[in-house]
Amino acid sequence: MTDALTPDPVPEPDRPAGGSGRHIEPLVTAQTGIAPTVPLGVRERTPVDELVDGYLDEYAALDPESATRMGVAGHDTRLTDHSPAGIAARTALHRRVRAEADRLQPVDDVDAVTLDVLRERTGREIALAEAGEPARALDVLASPVQSIREVFDLMPTAGTDDWAVLAERLRAVPDAVASYRSALRESAAAGRVPARRQVLGCAAQCDDNVGPGGFFRALAGRAAAGHGVPETLVSELERLGAGASQAYADLAGHLREELLPVATDTDAVGAERYAPRLAYALGDDVDLRDTYDWGVAEVERLTDEGTTVARALGAGSVAEAAHLLEADASRRVEGAEAFRDWMQTVSDEAVDALAGTHFDVPDEIRRLECRIAPSHTGVVYYTGPSEDLSRPGAMWWSVPKGMTSFSTWQQRTTVYHEGVPGHHLQIAQTVLRAATLNRYRRTGVWVSGHGEGWALYAERLMAELGFLDDPADRLGLVASQLLRSVRVVLDIGVHCGFEAPAAAGGGAWDYEKAWAYLTGHVPEPEATLRFELDRYLGHPGQAPSYKVGERVWLALRDEARARDGESFDLAAWHRRALDLGSVGLGTLRRALTPAAA
Repeated sequence: MTDALTPDPVPEPDRPAGGSGRHIEPLVTAQTGIAPTVPLGVRERTPVDELVDGYLDEYAALDPESATRMGVAGHDTRLTDHSPAGIAARTALHRRVRAEADRLQPVDDVDAVTLDVLRERTGREIALAEAGEPARALDVLASPVQSIREVFDLMPTAGTDDWAVLAERLRAVPDAVASYRSALRESAAAGRVPARRQVLGCAAQCDDNVGPGGFFRALAGRAAAGHGVPETLVSELERLGAGASQAYADLAGHLREELLPVATDTDAVGAERYAPRLAYALGDDVDLRDTYDWGVAEVERLTDEGTTVARALGAGSVAEAAHLLEADASRRVEGAEAFRDWMQTVSDEAVDALAGTHFDVPDEIRRLECRIAPSHTGVVYYTGPSEDLSRPGAMWWSVPKGMTSFSTWQQRTTVYHEGVPGHHLQIAQTVLRAATLNRYRRTGVWVSGHGEGWALYAERLMAELGFLDDPADRLGLVASQLLRSVRVVLDIGVHCGFEAPAAAGGGAWDYEKAWAYLTGHVPEPEATLRFELDRYLGHPGQAPSYKVGERVWLALRDEARARDGESFDLAAWHRRALDLGSVGLGTLRRALTPAAA
């Protein structure tokens, strides 16, 4: 887990979505009579806005990789200091800003939400840093192994000036990798050793960036191919690319030669480490046992639903229906570029259908760029636009090596998840709310439970709106929901040591049981599922955020519908909720819960 500001069925209506059973305090007093919402028109800046926007700028300077991901300009020539000293500097900033926030009072409802978000985020950042989590970060999903390399994907390369900026950042790779190695070394010396499975997986990812065919050395060839880049700069890129390649070769060697001998064979981190990591991903505390049992029940419910959909396709199970659909040439696209074009078409059609009807989709963000990522992890992810919108929002597919044929029946719902009404609508529209939200709220906050929960809710919403009526597409939705539900079970169950359900053989979880449970419920290729399981084992707490977040979004919608009765306006509720920006699930509940009269 990094220490960055940014970087993942309907619940019973009579139970809180988190299963805690606690009373939810609204963010405003009874005197206002309403829960916080963003006012219309241009809002005057407050001391709270000044504090958090200054915090954003200071943090961006301390973590240039996150700055680029957030779209904050001015830091693209540098990389993050991942050393213990760099982590300490960022933690000190969190502490100072949190203390300053405690001396401020909100002047309006927007301030109330901002302070709630700031206190929740900084408090969890500080707790994780004190536990040594950022310094020991090593996993196949989201650690400096990936962030140092992947930040280059977000850099413009349209002309010579862009390539010159990229060259300066490329020059910084060896120092950034060295800083990361120092943190891993210090953590290991303190007894905080990584899991063997993650060491091997990350070393293999490093290998992909090494040598003539690796990412860094290939940059010079890209620069020379039709960009008009001077030969002197191409030569410099070749030299710097070789240096970056060597840095990753050294990192792979460090992992295999220094860390592997001391690595643990135990994948589980234990409940004590797991609980704060899950709370960080959700922006709220939940009852682990309740959430685990709910996840098991969701897998069973969705398996039954999938069987019903499979029968409509002439099959007896989800697995059998998936096999039939995989063999249907009309539901496959050959070649990564052709698949990218298919995703783009689906995205464009969704925007055209939803804009002005179910959602307000501003003209500035109507285009989502669908792209094939240079990496090969199998992950699909979204990157938001820059503050000035010069970099558009993008959906990336990190295609596994050797994959050349793609199923459309599984991925239509994925496009809705990453695009509109999912992440692209959620994130990109927030960037445009400069009249009402400060920069910290617009670009500096990302809470997985809120964001991934919304995107999974968006998939279900598209089914409700009739966009997934084809039984094959509907099966894709059920498969998506099954995957996210299985994540809840495996992530919590394995790391916290809960007894495996009967469907997994009962008793204590181990890798073989987890693999059998995953493959028994999710119709995905083996390479994809191997990465999925390694991801859960190495990056605890993030994987359940999708389904748990969706649970909260659905519960809040049902509560609003019950309160408003016939006057309930779904589009207006969506607008109000999205205008909050990304917040923790606890903040979301408080912000959307009316104050007591």
